[in-house]
Amino acid sequence: MSNEDQNVTFYGFTAVPRDPEVLFKDHPTASGPNPKQDLFTVKDIPLPDSPLVKEVQEFVRKELNEQTFNHSHRVYIYGTALVKTHFPAWSYDNETYFLACLLHDIGTADRFLATTKMSFEFKGAIVARDLILSLKGHEDQADSVCDAIIRHQDIFVKGGNITTVGQILQLATILDNVGLRADLIHPQLIETTCAAFPRKGWSEVFAQTILKEENLKPWCHTTSFEVTNWQRGMSSQFATDVRGNQVMAKYDA
Repeated sequence: MSNEDQNVTFYGFTAVPRDPEVLFKDHPTASGPNPKQDLFTVKDIPLPDSPLVKEVQEFVRKELNEQTFNHSHRVYIYGTALVKTHFPAWSYDNETYFLACLLHDIGTADRFLATTKMSFEFKGAIVARDLILSLKGHEDQADSVCDAIIRHQDIFVKGGNITTVGQILQLATILDNVGLRADLIHPQLIETTCAAFPRKGWSEVFAQTILKEENLKPWCHTTSFEVTNWQRGMSSQFATDVRGNQVMAKYDA
């Protein structure tokens, strides 16, 4: 196998179906009324801690509010658990996935959200790629993170494929944000993860971020969650769905 082929697998570029309905159809552990829930707690899923990760963590800590910083860590834990239980054959670099988690919302930071006309995912993906390369990360790693961040809100795309890292990031973010498919992981994992990385009103914090971007940039990709021809002043279905996250409501205080 060539180095290029090895990098496809290692950095999480392996293609998987984009549509979760296809991904989970007749799945042996994830379909049906009682999906498998391996008893993991947050302690069973250690965070990567390479020098690159530590530098990116510090960058993110300085730029993002505490709630978004904690959300990024929960996304890593939930995504990793989903794969361990339901896709154990998937192969990818945990560090690369963690970098994607840490940086997936960097475009919502005050320094970036209102200073660009780009959608936050696209601006954030560029920031993330540039940061990883500036810290001497591998270009394929930077590209994997960038690609996953660009596409992490392509929730309504039905056809085609996405990278492994991109799919895990999508599944884990929507789980934390609206509670979708939370039954695929164990309740104790959610409880211990929210204790380690508290939500502190994340549902309302994220809802406000949605409203801020949509009103600043009514052309932004986040409006793909809204009605066609959404206009400033109209209600946001996405913000309503985030606020209505009943799975995580008891952890939001």
